[in-house]
Amino acid sequence: MSRKISRALLAATALAATAVMAPAADAASFNLEGWGTQCGGTTGGSGGGTVTVSDATSFINAAKSTTTQTIKVSGTITLSSMTKIASNKTVIGVGSGATIAGHGLNVASASNVIIRNLNFRDWADDAINVQYSTRVWIDHNSLRNGYDGAIDIKRASDCVTVSWNKVSSHDKTMLLGHSDDNGGEDRGKLRVSYHHNWFDGTNQRHPRVRFGNPVHVYNNYYGGVTSYGVASTQEAGVLVECNYFENTRDPFHRGEGDSDPANLVARNNHMVNSGSGDQGGSVKSIPYSYALDSCSGVKSVVQSGAGVGKVG
Repeated sequence: MSRKISRALLAATALAATAVMAPAADAASFNLEGWGTQCGGTTGGSGGGTVTVSDATSFINAAKSTTTQTIKVSGTITLSSMTKIASNKTVIGVGSGATIAGHGLNVASASNVIIRNLNFRDWADDAINVQYSTRVWIDHNSLRNGYDGAIDIKRASDCVTVSWNKVSSHDKTMLLGHSDDNGGEDRGKLRVSYHHNWFDGTNQRHPRVRFGNPVHVYNNYYGGVTSYGVASTQEAGVLVECNYFENTRDPFHRGEGDSDPANLVARNNHMVNSGSGDQGGSVKSIPYSYALDSCSGVKSVVQSGAGVGKVG
């Protein structure tokens, strides 16, 4: 039985909408879903050439090339600074051991970028930074033990999907919108889907949202999150739908630090030894169809499918 279901658009308030769920199939679909399908869609380097790289110099040269291209990463590449990824690129790891270490990837003023199947560790800034960019898909990566953000999206970026990633041994996980004072750029942008990610004992920002509306957080597994799960702030609108929260005292809330509380709608989340969360307000309608697993089965689906080694 197919796990994929077609969904009607959510009602304008999202509070009045009725969830539609299908049980997970034996093999989950790893196809692109969510905001990354919008704004013209995300295809990365599809249709271009392919290059395999195994050292930093070759990787940097390929990443900055203006050619439509798939870059296959083999082995461990240690970067000495953040490396810019140009438009129309797919960066994908070979097997389960491909690793980016030392510093991360900067998707800046770019469009149509896919980052998949990579280990990120010991980064000195962000593992993946997205700014002034659209049509980005960040999928099936494993990220652990870095300095700042694991996956940060900011500065008017839009139409991004973050899916099937595993984050562990880390504090600041996923930031969406970097400043309370950046509304002039960010209003009407920062529309991101987060689905089927595994937050394994991480601390905060899963995600922490400013201005984006609607932001869609669905079918993620939160296992032992120590500070909080999702925070909606500064005019944001976040739909937190059918996630599995386990041993997470504060699954979601409005406001964070000095940032004002914003809109958050929570629907059909599965709680195990977790708090009830704080919600309120309304969220704009979701414009795409998407798959929705049985909420109580999300843990199993995500643990078996998230991280490296599942796509290639």
